[in-house]
This record gives sequence, structure tokens and C-alpha cells, in this order.
Amino acid sequence: MKIATFNVNSVNARLENLLPWLEKVQPDIVLLQEIKTEFNSFPFFDFQTVGYDAKILGQKSYNGVAVLSRHKIKVVREGLPGFEDDQARYLEAVVAVNGENVRVASIYLPNGNPPYNDPDDTSKFAYKLRWMEALFKHADELLHVQEPVILGGDFNVILTDNDVYNPELFRNNALFRPEVVQRLKAIEYQGWTDAFRALYPLPLNGYTYWDYAGGAFATDMGLRIDYLWLSPKAADRLVACNVDKSPRAGSKPSDHTALIAEIRDK
Repeated sequence: MKIATFNVNSVNARLENLLPWLEKVQPDIVLLQEIKTEFNSFPFFDFQTVGYDAKILGQKSYNGVAVLSRHKIKVVREGLPGFEDDQARYLEAVVAVNGENVRVASIYLPNGNPPYNDPDDTSKFAYKLRWMEALFKHADELLHVQEPVILGGDFNVILTDNDVYNPELFRNNALFRPEVVQRLKAIEYQGWTDAFRALYPLPLNGYTYWDYAGGAFATDMGLRIDYLWLSPKAADRLVACNVDKSPRAGSKPSDHTALIAEIRDK
């Protein structure tokens, strides 16, 4: 089965780019972030025309996550447990693929910038750290469910110097602060496998994001901030993982592109 994650940066603005990509690649499950729309304006019919059901946790103009699939989707959680949040950033579902249930979560982790707006205001960064702590607790619980689990999305974290085109430029950015890196590594140390790095160790960069400005995509000034994290039951069956740059190179692109993993059927 193929599982993809893709921050589309407004789903309605990206249909011209996204629908042909779905028809070509045909992933079984797609995790979308930054859909930037509510339920009533989500393009359910457009996805149905190319064979995909959709479940969403939407928000007007900002954030928003979705799970698309060519198979039956059952939503099991909206938002992280025990964390009060008015932002649509976490959607967990069970998808029945080829006779097997697979649990997935579409995650849009807070950006957190500026890390310190001024000495007395750390609200955005503090919110990001609290959000990651809640994710850490829930990720530990998910390691004990029966199904293979995939946590996918835009994590807004640069893990290593090899995951950014200019590490020094980002040292004090909320994507690369030590507090943030440590929290994502703590999730990895629980037993989660970074699908891309499992198959492509350093120094291959695997960038998934390029700013719209300054010709960043043309010059490959990118960041690796989108991930597919696999529980042991999923990692044992990982056969492929790649960054598909074609959507970013297409018309009306998102500033992110798709990351795709292939898991061997049971």
C-alpha cells in the first residue's frame, strides 16, 4: 500500500495541481495539511471524481487536516487527547486497506515562530512545545494499538543540519531550536521510524519544502520538515519511500511537496 503526506497550502487553490497527481500516483491513503477550509467548502465531490473519499478537520482560512483514501475511512480522533486546542491540527483515522486496518494521523504541527517575539511573549513557541509534549504522550499510547500506525504530516521541525540548505541561517528559527529537535527525537526514541531516513541515511537531504520567494525551488534551497513516522508493525514492512517533487514543479504549486511511503501488504 502507498501512503502519502502532503501540505497543500489551501486545498481549493491546489486542485489543478493535486487531482492529476492523485490520478497518476494513486496512493491508497493521503494525509493532507493546511487545507485552509471548513467542511462546507471542502471539495469532496472533486476528490470523489478521482476515486477518493475524504474525512476532514477543517478551519476557516487557516490550518486544517484531512485523510483521503480509495478505501473505507473511519475517524477515531479529532485533536490530541488531553490538549485543549481551537486549531485544527490533528486527525486520526482507521482505514481498511486490502483486508487490513491501518491507523493513520494527519498532523500539522505548529510553526512556532517567532521563538521569542520579545522577552515577555513566547506564546507561539510555548504553544508549539506544549503541542509536541501532548503528541509525545499520545504517540506512546499508539505504539500499543493492534494496527500498524503511520503518523504523517508537516511537523515544522528540522532534525539535523542535513535537513536544511543553510543550517546557520535557521539556528534560532522555531523549526530548528534545540527544544523542538529534542522533542521530536524523543518521539523517535519511543520506537517510531522515520520512513525516509530508514532508507536514505545522511547526507541525502530529502527536502519537502521550498519557499516561494527567491527561486528557492530552482536552486534547491529547501527544508525537510514533512515526515512519515512508522510504528514497528509498519516499519517492518517498509519497502520504499521517496519525495515526489513533481507537484512542486507543476502549475500553481504548494510550497511543500509530497512524501510517499510504500508498505508491504500483510
